[in-house]
Amino acid sequence: MTRVLIVDDDPVQLRLTAEVARRADFVPVTASGGEEALRLLRAEPGFAAVILDLVMPDRDGLAVMEAMTRERIGAPVIVQTAHSSLDTVVSAMRHGAADFFVKPVAPERLIVSLRNLIRLGELETEVRTERHRRAGTLGLSDIVTRSPAMHRVLGLTQKAAKSTLPVLLEGEAGTGKELLARVIHGMGDRASRPFVAVNCATTAALEAALFSPGGKFTEATGGTLFLEEIGEIPLATQSRLAAELTDRSHVRVIASTSRRLLGLAQSGEVREDLYYRLNVFPMYLPPLRERLEDIEPLSAALVARFAAEARKRIAGISAPALDLLRAYNWPGNIRQLESILYRAIILSDGGYLEIADFPQLVADARGRDASLKLTETLPLPSAPVHIDSPTLRKEVEAREAVQDRFLDASGDIRPLDQLERELIEFALKRYGGRMSRIARALGIGRSTLYRKLRDYGLESDISDAA
Repeated sequence: MTRVLIVDDDPVQLRLTAEVARRADFVPVTASGGEEALRLLRAEPGFAAVILDLVMPDRDGLAVMEAMTRERIGAPVIVQTAHSSLDTVVSAMRHGAADFFVKPVAPERLIVSLRNLIRLGELETEVRTERHRRAGTLGLSDIVTRSPAMHRVLGLTQKAAKSTLPVLLEGEAGTGKELLARVIHGMGDRASRPFVAVNCATTAALEAALFSPGGKFTEATGGTLFLEEIGEIPLATQSRLAAELTDRSHVRVIASTSRRLLGLAQSGEVREDLYYRLNVFPMYLPPLRERLEDIEPLSAALVARFAAEARKRIAGISAPALDLLRAYNWPGNIRQLESILYRAIILSDGGYLEIADFPQLVADARGRDASLKLTETLPLPSAPVHIDSPTLRKEVEAREAVQDRFLDASGDIRPLDQLERELIEFALKRYGGRMSRIARALGIGRSTLYRKLRDYGLESDISDAA
């Protein structure tokens, strides 16, 4: 779930704010002072937002925001304070606060601000990543992960970026090997030089494409050549590539494969000399099913991007739908997650993606019947309508229109006695006219209930066992 850091030296305020966050489906992490907050921010990256008190004895909120800026800790900050002067507001905003509230703040306002900031942060992350991708300057911050399984990968990525050795990226299809290759390139000394990608499994006349005078090796001079699916190179071309890798000063080679290169070398599909030249700096990307902690942040980032592209006002994914995504085994990894989320966003008309927006996952987890039952709840015309019929939209809209029980036909609020009578009638039917049970459910005494029954002429509906 989405973690929020709450910082306040007042234990009562700290507990209240944490409870507000918890009820809104966030995971609150609390700190009773500025120093503790910074320790948590440094040790546990990935907080979606910080709710920060300004006046604290050890290190105040402004000092915390200064340290966050200096250390490039990018979580958005909501300031809460008992001091409402204009100077305080201006100072907080100058130090990077995204929103400002004077205590006590209404829980609803705080939750709305928190959700808006997180959505904005996700969009900004996607925009920044796309900008870095185009500029060739991707870094570790552009890899969305909270999973311990990725900690070793991130550490090796930093080391690989500082060297010029060939790198071998192994992992199932769709795990993000090309992104990792671009990050290694973007963090290294060759970031300003070309990054050239070649899919060895699909490129026609591969040897000419790589080694001709205007080929990919020439195009990548001074930069990085990314050879995707290196295990698919024909044997005749492998000898030429192995020789090229002997003199690797002018091009840095990063190769990837979705099959173990050692197994391909043992089976004779890959030459041993090529294997040893590529296997200098091997890295393994775990599949998505082994890093389920990443489902939520990846989904949030992808929903923000796809919703913006589709011009849909979709705020995120509901908790039950997120549980459904976590329970799936993702044979296609992140690439499959992207595809399923994109389809759900295009077809959804709600503010959040719900379980019903993922019928293919429901069918896999619960069977085809459960998936069909979900689709039955969607609004559909009562009979087949020809493609040329102009009345389809109106018919569907008419079926979806449901009169609000609090309003009359003209749209005015109905009288209270009408609503009360209907509620008592409903309770009489639901509890079989049993007076004690009805009175408890309505929160009134039996004598009050008897009086209302007489007023509304409902005495005949009372059960003999009342």
